[in-house]
Amino acid sequence: MTQRNFIDFLTTVGVLKYTTRHCWNPDGEKETVADHSWRLALMPMLLEKDFPDVDINKVIRMCIIHDFGEAITGDIPAYLKTDDHEAVEREAIKTLLSNLPDDLEAEFTTLFAEMDALETKEAKLYKALDNMEALIAHNEADISTWMPHEYNDALTYGADKVEWHDWLKKLREEIVSDSVKKMNEAKD
Repeated sequence: MTQRNFIDFLTTVGVLKYTTRHCWNPDGEKETVADHSWRLALMPMLLEKDFPDVDINKVIRMCIIHDFGEAITGDIPAYLKTDDHEAVEREAIKTLLSNLPDDLEAEFTTLFAEMDALETKEAKLYKALDNMEALIAHNEADISTWMPHEYNDALTYGADKVEWHDWLKKLREEIVSDSVKKMNEAKD
């Protein structure tokens, strides 16, 4: 990789540092895609001992790159994302990766295919953590920022992504408990 290609690629994905998501931070600022991706990448590092049969380094790589397409498309919240949006994002990822050296393009393309298929433990863990990080961030936001549908989403989102592992199911139960507590406190 030439230094120019290195800088240009980082500049392109650097947009994620200020591409906002629909979620709010506790300080009242909008969360960025990079905020989400950073904490998501930390999560598997903390869980390495709990998932000894999972290639945690691969999961970390998945977490870091999972939203690359949003550097081009912007963030579209999961509840609004359609098949058409998914297709546009896949094409954006393909275009973005085509700017990398062949070996990195192939590696990242393979990772994205594995992530999309959701068949390996690594892909399943990445996706479960992706959903759980979003719920944790949601719970950290002031409840006044919640949209009406998010009250139900806080109780249902990601349930299907954790079913394959007991530790993840218990994590989701804790997160949902935090959501219920937040909603009950808002009623008082």
